[in-house]
Amino acid sequence: MAPNMSLFSVNAILIISTDDSSRILTRYYSPPHIPHNATAGSSYPGAQPYTSQKDQKAFEKGLLEKTAKQTSDVILYDNRVVVFKMESDVMMYVVGGSEENEIMLYNVILALRDSLNILLKNSVDKRTLIENYDLASLCIDELVDDGIILETDPVVIASRVSRPPAQDVPNMQGLDLSEEGLLKIYQFGKQKLGERLRQGL
Repeated sequence: MAPNMSLFSVNAILIISTDDSSRILTRYYSPPHIPHNATAGSSYPGAQPYTSQKDQKAFEKGLLEKTAKQTSDVILYDNRVVVFKMESDVMMYVVGGSEENEIMLYNVILALRDSLNILLKNSVDKRTLIENYDLASLCIDELVDDGIILETDPVVIASRVSRPPAQDVPNMQGLDLSEEGLLKIYQFGKQKLGERLRQGL
């Protein structure tokens, strides 16, 4: 029998300092809606076992101790598949359920590492991440939402984070902002409003 399939493949994304085991940026995910055949508190695909901050910190501490001397990039810890990468003085983790595809999670950690390298100009360390917390946070939001993987191309993620979408930027070229230009805009708007009011009557 095939395991329950779910889009909610990421349980957590963690960026932890290796110097003092402090959190730099952590995101724990759980599905926004409980499946119809599951009850609250039960285990289902994407369910979050670390609901309190105490549980989360204990999990992070144990995970950091377990991966400190590992040579591989994928481990099974606390019945979770964990992929990780070390950059300078920080450790980045992507945590998924025990049935999750390791290659898919590995692509997520590579996308996170590479997009942060693009955004932070190859300077991914604790200090730079704290100074650019907004970019790192937006990067993770573009990568994963509610545990669903959205994008794994680091160039696309970095471009979405570093500049606004083209359709949201107003076209300011050829706009006359002098007093005369503003008066013309006002007269034009007044004329159009008058036409609309006459049509409505």
